[in-house]
Amino acid sequence: MTSGTSEVRAPRRGGPAWRYFGDIRNFLISPQLLLLQVAHPVVGAGVQQHSDFRAEPWQRLWRTVSSLGTVVYGGQAAATAEAERLIGVHSAMKGTDDRGRRYHALHPAAYHWVHATLVRGGHDGHRIFGKGLSGAETEAYYQEMRDVGRVWGLKDHHLPPDWAAFCAYYDAMVRDTLELNRSVLDVLDELRRPQKPPARWIPALLWRPFAAVAAHYALLVTIGTLPPVLRERLGLTWTGRQERALRRFVRLVRVLTALVPPPLRIAGTLAIAYWNTHKPGTDPRARRPLGAAA
Repeated sequence: MTSGTSEVRAPRRGGPAWRYFGDIRNFLISPQLLLLQVAHPVVGAGVQQHSDFRAEPWQRLWRTVSSLGTVVYGGQAAATAEAERLIGVHSAMKGTDDRGRRYHALHPAAYHWVHATLVRGGHDGHRIFGKGLSGAETEAYYQEMRDVGRVWGLKDHHLPPDWAAFCAYYDAMVRDTLELNRSVLDVLDELRRPQKPPARWIPALLWRPFAAVAAHYALLVTIGTLPPVLRERLGLTWTGRQERALRRFVRLVRVLTALVPPPLRIAGTLAIAYWNTHKPGTDPRARRPLGAAA
C-alpha cells in the first residue's frame, strides 16, 4: 500500500468533519470503536503481538487521540506528516496470528476497517447522544472522512463512494469478518478494571470508586451499542435492565450536552490537536493555525 498523501485533502476548517468528529459525545463510544477494531483478525493480531496496550493503556489512548486530532484538525501539512508517520509505524507490524494466519497491519482491508469504525463512530455518537445528523449532513461528513482515509493512504477503490455503500460495507464486515480473539478479551478486561492513569497526583483511594463508576458506564455504552449479531458472537449478555439503564444514561448526556454550545463540544479535541502541532520541540516554521491548508 502506498501513501499518496500529497494528492489528497485534509478536512477543511469549519467543515463537516471539523464540526462533528471531535464532539465530546463521540468519546463516550470510543471504547466500542476500539473493540470493533481489534475484533478484526488482522488488527487483533497486530495489537496482541506488537502493542503495549495492556501495559500502558492511558499512554496509548493519548497517542491515538493526538494522532486523530492532528489528522482531522491539524491542516494539510500536519495531517500529511502524521499519516506518513502512522504508515511508518505500522509497516513493521506483521507476523502470524494464533490460528496460523499471516497478517500485515497495512493490509488495506484492515487499515480501512479501522478508518471505518472512526467514520461510523463520529456519526453514531451524534445519533445516540444527540439529535443525530440529517441525510445531507451525514453525506457531507462521510465525504470529508473519506478524504481522511485517503490522507491515511487508502485508495479510492478501497473506500465506498457514498454513505449508503459505506453502511452496506460496514454491515457486511460485522456479519462476516469480525471475531472473538485475545485482543477483544483484553479490551473488555481493561474496561472492567481500568488501570489508574500514570499520574502521581491521583491517589489510589480516589481512583478506585471513580474507576468503578467509569467502568460501569463504559461497559454499558460499549456493549449496548454493539451490533446485536456481534454482541452474541462475542458472548456478551445484554438484558432489559441494562437496556433501560443505557437509555437513562443517554437521556442524561443529551440534556447535559444540549447546554454546551457546539463550538465548545470540540474544544477538547482542538486543544489536543493544537498541542500536538505546537508543542515544545516543534519546528516554529512548521507551526500553522489549525486547519491551515499548507
